[in-house]
Amino acid sequence: MTVGLLAAAPLLPALAQTHEHMDMAMPMPAKPKPQPKPAKARPAVPKAAPALKKAAPATARPAPRPTPVAPAAADTSHHAGHEHSMEGMDMPTTSPAPAVPMNHTGHTEGMDMSGGSHNMGGMTMAHDSSMQMGGMSHALSRNLPMNRNGSGTSWHPDETPMYMWMQHKGPWMLMYHAGAYARYTSQNFNNDGKRGHANAIDGPNWGMAMAQRNIGARGLLNLSLMVSLDPLTETRGGYPLLFQTGESYRGQPLIDKQHPHDLISGLSASYTHAVNEDMDLSLYVGYPGEPAIGPVAFMHRISAMPNPDAPLSHHWTDATHITFGVATLGVRYKQFKLEGSNFTGREPDQYRFDFDRPRADSWAGRLNWNPSRSLALQVSRAFIKSPEDLHPDDNVTRTTASVLHSRTWGERRYLASALVWGLNEAHGGKEHAVLAETNLTLGRPTFYGRYEFVQKDSEELNFYATAAYGVPLDEVFNIHAITLGTSYRLATLGGARGPELSLGGQLTGYFIPRNLQYDRIGDFGTLGPGYGKLPLSASVYLRLTAPWMSMKGMGPKAGSMGGMKM
Repeated sequence: MTVGLLAAAPLLPALAQTHEHMDMAMPMPAKPKPQPKPAKARPAVPKAAPALKKAAPATARPAPRPTPVAPAAADTSHHAGHEHSMEGMDMPTTSPAPAVPMNHTGHTEGMDMSGGSHNMGGMTMAHDSSMQMGGMSHALSRNLPMNRNGSGTSWHPDETPMYMWMQHKGPWMLMYHAGAYARYTSQNFNNDGKRGHANAIDGPNWGMAMAQRNIGARGLLNLSLMVSLDPLTETRGGYPLLFQTGESYRGQPLIDKQHPHDLISGLSASYTHAVNEDMDLSLYVGYPGEPAIGPVAFMHRISAMPNPDAPLSHHWTDATHITFGVATLGVRYKQFKLEGSNFTGREPDQYRFDFDRPRADSWAGRLNWNPSRSLALQVSRAFIKSPEDLHPDDNVTRTTASVLHSRTWGERRYLASALVWGLNEAHGGKEHAVLAETNLTLGRPTFYGRYEFVQKDSEELNFYATAAYGVPLDEVFNIHAITLGTSYRLATLGGARGPELSLGGQLTGYFIPRNLQYDRIGDFGTLGPGYGKLPLSASVYLRLTAPWMSMKGMGPKAGSMGGMKM
């Protein structure tokens, strides 16, 4: 069917022209001026279809004979809702056809071909309700645009640009995302011999495939797979990143390192039932997957896309984006969505090629609200049981809130920003984190920045300041980090729809308390170096991403259901 539709696409302008010049029940035009008779025989004029004969008012004038129009003058004006019958093309007339607006390239927007069959010149085309022309809807709603897709079940703003490949396979719509870096990074380069000083060549990366189709008149099925080759490119526990903490490697906590992601970072399925155009009910399951905690994970957040580093607040906000065992129920009403998740609290172990044991021992709830096309807000709270392998008796209560903003005004011209707050409550203490980041892309050049405030205690950093008489002093450290960076899109490889190659670089400065600058007491009371004054880190990189995709005319319009007005 897809091949037939594609083959018929070039005929649409001609059909529109023939449609325009049929004798149809339409508002009566003004009486034309008499035309001089041609010297030779007049060309044949299509006759009015008998099926359209209607009783005309007594005052109505007879319809004028149409003047033939040159075939080259194809008409792209909008036609919708006309009941008609043409020679060789029988259309069902039991109910009015839904409005199907046409854009100026001749593609249908949000057209849902459901039920019945059409006979075109003797060729019958059976229509299936799972076929939706003109684009892909949101992964968990037939009535939301695909731009709102985030990680897991989270929401982006509707004006968020997308980088992807997309194709049709029968009733399925397939979408592919990817991002990969080839990078040199130098951490704490201005404090040689101090803690966290490290240089590395590495390559953070990920890839994602998504398939979805309509099920019946109201259902939507979505399948997704996410993979990462981090286990091959980020060895010895991960890449160096000053003041980063979380997870473990060979029985030791990862400090000043960002852990690699698992080979299979996401494997999920979801089903959504549209009660009506304003309400959806959805079920999402993943092994691994992402529970309803926090905003869109940093790997998929457009405001974070140019930055190869994970946020220092990762384990305060979105570290649960890889969870081995999660089930989420959600209900959407208009621009609100309420979700609840049951999931595995334990973070992934150091063995990155396997599947960890699911436990279903933790809970989370999240409320999303998109008040406008440019904004996506969320608040969430989670009880996470025993997240750390080295501290199995410690549970964490996590609370997050965020505002994501996107504004697009042209091809590859957009501003995307995020403001995120997270709070971890564990073993009697509270630690906050705040992140603010932005990505300004102006065609080829991109300018970006990130500010973070994060509280990490002595145990988290394994850094104990010395009090009087050499007694270790446990305390909470306030860490501020500012990153400024830029990148430039060098080329699109392999044609217009090939991956995009960019060159970039960034510099990060850390503002830390005095107790972190000087020597500290570590394991077993041994002395070790501090971080020094104003630690600086820098990176230069090449980045490959999926191509930018224009979303003009993609996805269902507001107030429609798969393109069909309800």
